[in-house]
Amino acid sequence: MLPSPVSSNRRGTSQHTRPRSFSSSNLKRAFSLLRARSRFTNLSILLLAAFGCISFLYNLAFIFSSSPPYNLLAYTPPPSILATIARNSTLENLSHLVIVPGHAIWAGTRQSEVLDEDWWTLEEYQRGGGRIAAFVDHVKRGVEITLKDDTSLLIFSGGQTRLQSTTTEAESYMRLASSLGLFYPESESIRHVPYFPRATTETYALDSYQNLLFSLARFHEITGRYPIQVTVVGYEMKRLRFEELHRAALRFPATHFEYIGIEPPASKEESESARIGEFKNGYAPYKVDLYGCHDFLLAKRLARNPFLRFHSYHTSAPELRGLLEWCPDDATMVYDGPLPWDIYE
Repeated sequence: MLPSPVSSNRRGTSQHTRPRSFSSSNLKRAFSLLRARSRFTNLSILLLAAFGCISFLYNLAFIFSSSPPYNLLAYTPPPSILATIARNSTLENLSHLVIVPGHAIWAGTRQSEVLDEDWWTLEEYQRGGGRIAAFVDHVKRGVEITLKDDTSLLIFSGGQTRLQSTTTEAESYMRLASSLGLFYPESESIRHVPYFPRATTETYALDSYQNLLFSLARFHEITGRYPIQVTVVGYEMKRLRFEELHRAALRFPATHFEYIGIEPPASKEESESARIGEFKNGYAPYKVDLYGCHDFLLAKRLARNPFLRFHSYHTSAPELRGLLEWCPDDATMVYDGPLPWDIYE
């Protein structure tokens, strides 16, 4: 038999030999192998693991992308807001928040009007009993503490709570302090004293719980950080409300919190009546509704907001968003999310 021609060899080495193509049968075989039970399960596990790693890394980057240790969530306000803000660099290292909660609104502008009830917007129960003198003492003590501590920021807190007034409790307290020349006591004239940068207002709080929470947020607005130490100046009868309930509801460490109580120069009977009123209308309701967002306490907030004002702290203090919105069905359940002051414990 004659040998076959070279061109007919199946494994010939001629340069005209065409490479083998990946036939449809081979493709089907590959898919069937991947879809086999063991291989398909392994592939799914690999894909899920890869997705989990990517998600974990993304969340880490999201949490820690802003300046530690205070920012727990990365957030940047819109450019239209940032364009209007230029923080005072001398305030960026402040660490002590001094809060003076408002109780009424002073409408005066002169020293002679400070203790005159006709220049105050008051509830009926606030008249008499030396209460105005107590308000003024709260303001004076808050300024005194601030002047002695260069790391402190004084915040007068209180919203536009009276229908009869066009201003807020906080703004009226600031005006009172300025009218008395408290920020620059060495000055001979209060008319030409310079602006005091370490005092500001928080103009949205509608109750004592919000006085504390909103002032923490306002501190962040001013300084870009959260305070390490908090001092509250108010009525002595409200000490337990702030120390045992509000501070605990915010989980702010007790070792970094101080309450200074100053009572009005009232008679024994007036003081006892005020104490009973505080327990009935303040301590007891907050004891069963820590965040003041149900029934009785919510109704009080609604009544104190006749001008429909609302705060900006979801934007300016995003680390507190969860706390700002915390209102569990179980009204005694303490907020369990992350907070900027967790690192102080």
